[in-house]
Formats: sequence, C-alpha cells, structure tokens
Amino acid sequence: MPSSAPVGAAPRRAPVAAVPEELLAHLGPVADVEVLPYDHTDGDALPGGGRDVDVLALSMIAGPWLRRMGEVPGLRAVVLASAGYEHALPFLPDGVRLANAVGVHDTATSELALTLLLAAQRNLPHHVLRQADGVWDRSVPGPWRSLADSTVLVVGYGGIGTALTRRLLACECDVLAVASADRPGDGLVERVHGVDRLPELLPRADAVVLTLPLTEATRGLLGAAELAALPDQALVVNVARGPVVDNDALLAECAAGRLRAALDVTDPEPLPDGHPALSTPNVLVVPHVGGASPASLPRMGSYLTSQLTAYRDEGKLLHQVAGPPSPPS
Repeated sequence: MPSSAPVGAAPRRAPVAAVPEELLAHLGPVADVEVLPYDHTDGDALPGGGRDVDVLALSMIAGPWLRRMGEVPGLRAVVLASAGYEHALPFLPDGVRLANAVGVHDTATSELALTLLLAAQRNLPHHVLRQADGVWDRSVPGPWRSLADSTVLVVGYGGIGTALTRRLLACECDVLAVASADRPGDGLVERVHGVDRLPELLPRADAVVLTLPLTEATRGLLGAAELAALPDQALVVNVARGPVVDNDALLAECAAGRLRAALDVTDPEPLPDGHPALSTPNVLVVPHVGGASPASLPRMGSYLTSQLTAYRDEGKLLHQVAGPPSPPS
C-alpha cells in the first residue's frame, strides 16, 4: 500500500497514467492512480490532454506516440507494449524511465514460432499455393519432414524461449536451449547452454529458433560462418529481430537450396515490395505478426496494472531497461 505522508506535509498527488483506449477493458483496478484514456491512432491529440502525465503506456501498435514521447508534459515513465525496446531508445526523453513488456508476448510469439516451424516442416506453403492453383497435388519439394523427433535449437531462453520449449516438448522434439551464459536446467531442459557454445550446437540442429532481444552483443549473432555450420536442409526461424541474423547470407543459403527459413522479422523491416526475401525459394515470410493476437491484450492489461501499482507504491517501474536508476525499495 502507499506510504503515509509525513505529518504536516502536502498530500501526495495521485499518479496520472495515460493509457490507450484498447487496454482499458483489460486494466485491473489500481486505487489512487488517475487513468486518462487516449486514442493511440490520433497523432495530434496529446495523451493526457495537456496535463502532466507520470506514466505513458504505449499501445500494442505503438503508433505516432513512440516518436513523440518527449512532447508529453511531466513525463517520468514509459511502459512499452513490446518485448523489444531498442526501437524506443532513440526517442526516450532524458530522465524518463523505460520498461519493456516482459511476459506479455510469450504466449502469442511462441505460438507463431511453433506455427512457422510446423508450416515449414510440413510444406504448407507449397500445398497452399497448389490449392490456389486449383490442383490436388500430394508431391512436395524435397523430402517429407516432421517436427517430431527433430532437434530444435532455441537461442534466447527467456520467457518466449521457455514458452516455445513447452510447446516443442509436446511435439516430441529434442530441445537444446541457449542463453547468454551456461546454467543448470529448469525441468524442461537438462541444461541451458551459453551462447559461446553455438559453434558446437549448430551442427546438431534440424531447426534453430531465435527468440532473443536485439543488443550490440546479439546483432549479427547468426552470421555466414554460423549459418554454414548448420546441416543441410536445416530450418532457421526468426521471431526475434531481423538484425540478429545476417539476412543476405541466409537468403544466399536458401537460394542455393542448402538451408530453409521462416521469418516473422526481417532486415530491413518492413520489406520493400520486390525484396528478394519475398521471392527466394525455401523462405517463408510473415509481416512481424508474432504479438498480433487477442491473447496479448489481457496479458498487457495485467502487466500494466502491476506497473502502475509499483509506480504508485514505490515510484518505480518493474523490468526497467533504460533511464535513471529507480528509487530504492
């Protein structure tokens, strides 16, 4: 609960939070926080109506206010609706804290990663195209494949990677988990391998799924040498960020018929019309829709409720990724 103000002190002002209208129905009760709804699609209407705003919650689709955060008067904290946050850093005003959406997209993004894996392994793009041609055709390009009994390398064993691993185990896969540092397993995998072990793990993978954030350490993590270490016909699935992979090297491997790819994220993004990724054989592209699920809204509402509670009680954000240090608890 909020701490009591010292005797004789002025009453503490209730924090003000600007919240996108789409999230209001999913926001839990937060006593002593004033919530001001705003239309995230309106780039002219100032969130908060010109009043000082302590916390600006950005929408599931950030809209124009991602780039205009500095125009919100009194802003002290920003809560993103995305797990990734590198795109927001260039626009974060000085002195403002930033938190990303930890746990919000684990379900939706892991679901899409599994969809991409299954679609590529079972040749669904080929069958969809043959149906569009009005043809019944049981042939497939290349060998018949399955997700069951395959070895899947999950690179980025955080919330999304863990959620994906649960689903992969249900599909009877052997999962190799990779994180920034080596550590013991967690009941799902026997061991979480450090990223420095990628050279020895890549040759064992029938598929590699990228679920890690984009940082200077992860940019280009899967380069030409790493892609060359994968076995023939291995599948690369990227639901992380496009620059984690050397996309030119990946497209070259796919065009040569040696590797396959299923991509929710690309570099550049969005892809311009006619980009080679959209026509290269053995490449399936979807337009960054990993978090585009009704399942994300209630999870964002619950997460934002926790953030506003923490800000009300302690003047800080949970899972802060940028900005000045939070006050001590």
